[in-house]
Amino acid sequence: MAVELKDLTKVEDNYSKWYNDLVVKAGLAENSAVRGCMVIKPYGYAIWEKMQRVLDDMFKATGHENAYFPLFIPKSFFSREASHVEGFAKECAVVTHYRLMNSPRGEGVVVDPSAKLEEELIVRPTSETIIWNTYKNWITSYRDLPILCNQWANVVRWEMRTRLFLRTAEFLWQEGHTAHATREEAIEEAERMVHVYESFAQDYMGVPVIVGHKSPNERFAGAEDTLTIEALMQDGKALQSGTSHFLGQNFAKAFDVTYTTREGKQEYVWATSWGVSTRLMGALIMAHSDNNGLVLPPKLAPIQVAMVPIYKGEEQLREMAEKMEAIAKELRSKGVSVKVDTRDNVRSGFKFAEYELKGVPVRLALGPRDMQNGTIELARRDTLTKETVSQEGLADRIVALLDEIQANIYKKALDYRNSMITEVNSWDEFVDVLDNKGGFISAHWDGTVETEVAIKEATKATIRCIPLDAKQEEGTCIYSGKPSKCRVLFARSY
Repeated sequence: MAVELKDLTKVEDNYSKWYNDLVVKAGLAENSAVRGCMVIKPYGYAIWEKMQRVLDDMFKATGHENAYFPLFIPKSFFSREASHVEGFAKECAVVTHYRLMNSPRGEGVVVDPSAKLEEELIVRPTSETIIWNTYKNWITSYRDLPILCNQWANVVRWEMRTRLFLRTAEFLWQEGHTAHATREEAIEEAERMVHVYESFAQDYMGVPVIVGHKSPNERFAGAEDTLTIEALMQDGKALQSGTSHFLGQNFAKAFDVTYTTREGKQEYVWATSWGVSTRLMGALIMAHSDNNGLVLPPKLAPIQVAMVPIYKGEEQLREMAEKMEAIAKELRSKGVSVKVDTRDNVRSGFKFAEYELKGVPVRLALGPRDMQNGTIELARRDTLTKETVSQEGLADRIVALLDEIQANIYKKALDYRNSMITEVNSWDEFVDVLDNKGGFISAHWDGTVETEVAIKEATKATIRCIPLDAKQEEGTCIYSGKPSKCRVLFARSY
């Protein structure tokens, strides 16, 4: 592990390689035998499970229930909503046959040509179509509304250029799909859920985000409005970290989902969908980590406290293990996850490097002198500082310290993000900041797709969002020189 840490690419040398090295060396994930797909390893999955648990509780607190819908979607379903199929057509994996056979020529297993499906099935890239086909059977009256469903699932989008967690052909996510009687209810739902994501990102991940509307060109395929949370990584690039969509009546009309109102009229249902994925793992890594490895916020760390004995001989190890287990028991009783590391096949220095690499928030080391003096060495991962403290009152001290570390990690990321928002008023300023500083650029835009596309083609920067608190002010578009009514946020992004 010490060697692995030594071999970790430096952030300042190659950010992209540093990220990939860190994901693999910290034991989060690795590439699989299937091109573009990843294996999420136990430590990485433990972080995802914590995310999942918190988000699931937040969804249920807002009245949502979990359900599960098929992985396969009939191809014809995608033809019903034109902009939706256009948005996903290039990313779809298609099932055409249902059986294999041994090759008559002895060339191994081949697809049985006689087992062709009557209609091809799409491996879900997202579930709006299959879910709205199902909702047609669930909804007849206003009494059946609202439907507030969420599913935890995997989806497939056939990405050509992949990166662990950030962009893979198959990934894990949750997708909420809700049905409402009125436009106002659906809009309120879409707004409620983007703020749930905002709270999760900031309160649990320690990642500050900007909430806003996507520009028409960047909206989800088939949506009337897309709300987003945008985070900033340490290399100055933005990361879309969660989206919530107001779908209007587009899918209800495509699948003929109507309900009888209180007045006895037939109306189309109003819809939303919203989701976050394992891309949040990428955000967590890139927002906080450093050249020593991961930096995990305590609320999402699988191990919050690692305890390491420094000893000579088996007898000392037994005594220390007993003492550490007693401390661990008290910490666990206060809801802290603890690992007592009594492995005798690796040195304590190796263990220190390992827990630093894995981002464990607090490390405790107990040596012979500490046993005599009633002390213990306490190291913080976020500041890389250590001190010798009394064992008395240690559990309460650590509980308070974990809250302090959580707050410090967020503040550091917030201060950085705030320092990387630059207001510009000309094209030359825009290009200069983009190339030499990065981050979010607040600039005027004339509101046209043509200008947005031209800026993207010229600079690879996109409109990340129109912030909810965007300045309403008269101005001039940085690219076209046409009138503009508000500033939007541009950035290069993942």
